[in-house]
Amino acid sequence: MSKTDHDFVGPIIEAAASVATSVRARVLFAYASAVEDLSMLQEAIAPPTKLLLVSRNARDEERAAEVSAESMMVPAFDLTRMGQIKVATLIAFSQGMLRAGDVFVFLSGMTGRGIDTLVTMHVGEEYELFQSVGQPKLTEHIRRPVFERVLRVALELAHEGREGKPVGALFVVGDHKEVIKCSQEGRINPFRGYTEKERNILDDSIGETVKEIAKLDGAFLIKGTGVIVSACAILRPAIAGEGLSQGLGARHAAAAAITASTKSIAISLSESTGDVRVWRRGSMITEIEKSARPLLDGTAPPSVK
Repeated sequence: MSKTDHDFVGPIIEAAASVATSVRARVLFAYASAVEDLSMLQEAIAPPTKLLLVSRNARDEERAAEVSAESMMVPAFDLTRMGQIKVATLIAFSQGMLRAGDVFVFLSGMTGRGIDTLVTMHVGEEYELFQSVGQPKLTEHIRRPVFERVLRVALELAHEGREGKPVGALFVVGDHKEVIKCSQEGRINPFRGYTEKERNILDDSIGETVKEIAKLDGAFLIKGTGVIVSACAILRPAIAGEGLSQGLGARHAAAAAITASTKSIAISLSESTGDVRVWRRGSMITEIEKSARPLLDGTAPPSVK
């Protein structure tokens, strides 16, 4: 970080603390990687606002612990500033760290610049980010770690591709009995014959298998516990999703429709743009845009394997 960049970090932190106090924000989020002096940030925050540091790696978590701040782990990928905010707030919302009606402040930035972005939001007013307000909690029938793991896999696919090529994918999580009624198993189900333990997406060893299978057509059907019921499935929901944005293709239409027909959550990956979208009750909860720029913490994007 240059001296000039460093000079405006302090004023931005002071401004964020002042805004948080003025709007009585319940949470102030900050990417730990973007703040050189976390103690400065911790000392600036006054009740009732709580500091929540967003961590990308173990070192971030260690630094948060050093200043006795709560932290939340998110995938470490090259997202736009708003993409960074969306991932963190979506996970926080799914975990109950944010609720309908909350006001929060968010500090973010890009590689080598430290903090350069301050955003204030009222949960429920930002339609694109919080379309899920008023819906059942994401954890109602889906384990939180399962939702986060599927989101992480989708983001990894978005940034790594497969064998140097972009891929599209669709994951349908939860309410698997009803989802199965609205789907048809493809000619190939790579997970047939394996035990539930062997095909649970929470198993670290299965991640590369899922990415490899994602090259094939069809959807992954996953129980709320993480067990992969089927891959390469063909969705045939009875109800169509509403309000689909112009330009979104069949994969996204299927995601909207299956979540309109069942109590599932769908996560779709666009092959053309690399954007990841989360769907609930027939509509898009949020869209996470891919960035061509390096990661906020200075590391390079994941290499293509």
